Parts: sequence; structure tokens; C-alpha cells
Amino acid sequence: MRNRVYAIFISLLLCICLGGCTNQEEVSTEASLTEHSSITEQEEVSDGESLPDYLEFDESRLKKRGGDSEKGDSIEDEDTLEVHYIDIGQGDSILVKQGKEAMLIDAGNNSKGTAVWSYLLSQNVEKLSYAIGTHPDADHIGGLDVIIYKFDCENIFMPARENDTKTYEEVINTVKAKNQNIKIPVQGEVYTLGKASFQILTDTGKDYGDHTNDYSIALRLTFGDTSFLFTGDAEEAAEQDMLASGLPLSSDVFKAAHHGADTANTKSFLKAVSPTYCVISCGKDNSYGHPRAGFLNNLRGMGVSVFRTDEQGTIVAVSDGEKVTFNCSPSTSWEAGEPVGSGESNNKDKKENRASKEGGSGNTVTDGQYVLNTNTGKFHQPDCSSVKKMADKNKRISDKTREELIKEGYEPCKNCNP
Repeated sequence: MRNRVYAIFISLLLCICLGGCTNQEEVSTEASLTEHSSITEQEEVSDGESLPDYLEFDESRLKKRGGDSEKGDSIEDEDTLEVHYIDIGQGDSILVKQGKEAMLIDAGNNSKGTAVWSYLLSQNVEKLSYAIGTHPDADHIGGLDVIIYKFDCENIFMPARENDTKTYEEVINTVKAKNQNIKIPVQGEVYTLGKASFQILTDTGKDYGDHTNDYSIALRLTFGDTSFLFTGDAEEAAEQDMLASGLPLSSDVFKAAHHGADTANTKSFLKAVSPTYCVISCGKDNSYGHPRAGFLNNLRGMGVSVFRTDEQGTIVAVSDGEKVTFNCSPSTSWEAGEPVGSGESNNKDKKENRASKEGGSGNTVTDGQYVLNTNTGKFHQPDCSSVKKMADKNKRISDKTREELIKEGYEPCKNCNP
């Protein structure tokens, strides 16, 4: 019996010893892991930095990393959004800056590429997060080839509408030379620009026939509680489609569509946008009569403050996320554009010189008449090169005045400037 008790005692003692050894081994392992973790953290902190006060540098670096991961967070007191409506004459070019990121919407005519490039340099722009050609008309994409060539453009947006012009070809060739691709944005997509964001409003894949303006990429930019709307040259058809989309249109600042034409900027669209401010980009004494009187009257009736590049040069709007301020006071002239050759005496001369009534498919054009393209909705001078390329079935002779044709929805050719 005594031997049996002794055996049990020895067995218990052996178990206790083995258990103690196991616990000690676990403690040692935990200490080893803790020590390893501490070394790893130390290596991360130093990370090759050789500055004497590396710990202070490390703290600022860690804050910077945290800031990067919080991109798009709430706006701080020092954050601002700048929108520059660049004065490039008759055309559009808009620079948007937020933090270190920048976006360019259009770049004016062929002769304005260098001027836009210089302006971007003056604003310390080194690269573009987005370069957008709203539609392939020369007064919007003419200078875009220079911009794409001179700057690194992370994203290049254009609509699904090609154009058989040298200007369009130059832009495409430059994109190819830079080994980049053009992205066609999709309606409803949202993109970020620093702490700002913008949403694509137009269905750029929709077929609007030969009405190039309606293919314009439209977007609504938001920064905090403020918003900006850009619609290129989008006219009534595209505006109605935007209204039907259900996407938000209400904006503090509206860049007038098609330079203030009354074939765009319809009352129903303006009512939905309900802007506090409107910026009109157009050339002084332009031959198109922009901005039109009807559009200005609608803005005035709505109590909208108007800014104009033809009167005030480059317009700069700055948002702090709560309010928008401008670099100048609103225009007070309310002066409508006057189409060249639309004076009363000239209209009388045209009517007196007409030799035939409007209509028919005859190709003989007399003094004071225009050639209409019923397919594209544009009218031309009789000697315009586009007339020679026009199919007879689309050709129509009109003795109406320039102003009458525009009121009917026709657009003057941008090559011959009728």
C-alpha cells in the first residue's frame, strides 16, 4: 500500500513539473513575439530616414499617410475649390482646381492652345487628373491637342461622337502619340477631384444624329454644400434628356450652354438648375450674337447674377464648401449679342434682293440668301466649302434673315460665319 501511494505521489509531482515547464515555454514564446514586434515597429519608424529628428519627421509622415487614406473626408477650413472660366474669346475653356488636383474642361479654338497652356502654368498646374473635350467642335477641342501634348493627363474624356475634321484628327493623333486612350464616360458615373466630386449627366452614347452640340459631356461638380454645372454646347434635346434622367441638376453656378444661345438654356432646364450665378463664355462682338436676348431676359427674370468673359475677361469662382465668391462683381449691362449683318437696313436689302421664295431644291442662290442643311440644322454662305459637300436632298435655299433662322433653331456654320 505504501508503495502504491508513493507511486501516485511521484506521478503527481512529475505532472506538476511538466506543466510548469510548458507554462514557462509559453511565456518565453510570448516574450519573443513581443520583442520581434517591437523591432518591426522600430524598423518601420526609421524606414531609411536619416534626418536627425527622424521621430518628429516620422510623426508628420504618419499624419500624411493618414490624410491620404482619408481622401474625400470633410472639408477643412483651409480647403478651397477654384473654377477658372478662362477668357479665350469665342469658345470654352475651364480650369478646376482642388488641392493638388486639376481638371480642364475644353481648350478653346486651335489658336488658343498655347494661351490655355500658359494660363495653366501660371496657376502652377503640373499635371491634369482629367482633360475633358465636351464635344468635337473646334471652339472646344481646338487647343486640346496642345494640352494633351504638354501635360500628363491621367484621364481623357470625350463623347462617343467622332468628327471628320482636321481639328478632331489632331487631337486623336496626339492622344495616340502619348500612348493614351480616350474614355467615354457613362451617365451617372461619379469621379473625385481631391475633396470635390463630379457626376456625368449626359448619355454620351445616345444618337443625336448630326446635332454635334447635343453630344456634349455635361457634369455637375460638388464641393461641400456648393455646386457647379457645366453642359458644353448641349441644346434642347440633350437638356430634356438630362431632365428625364432624374439626376440632380440644381447648382449654385451654371456655365451657360452654347455661349448663351437660345437654342439651349431652355426655361424648363433653367428652372431645374435654379442657379444663383451664371457665367457666360463668349467672344466680344462675336458673329453669332451670343449671348442671346431671350436667354438674358430669362436670367434677369430669375434674379440670377451674370458674369461674362466678353466683358470681364477671365472669371474665377472660389468655393470654401459653404459659399462661392468671384474675382469681380456681376455684369450689369444685360447687353445681348448682335449678329453680324443683322441690322435693320441689311435685313431690308436682303429681302429686296431675293429672287425666289424659300423652298425647293434648286441650287441657284441669289444675293441675300442662305443655304440650309436640313440634316445638320446649320445654315451657310453660298460660297462655303461645306455647301459643295452637301447632299441635294438635305439642301434648302432660304431668303430669311440670319436672326430669323436662328430663332427657328438653325445654327450658323462655324467655318463661313454667315
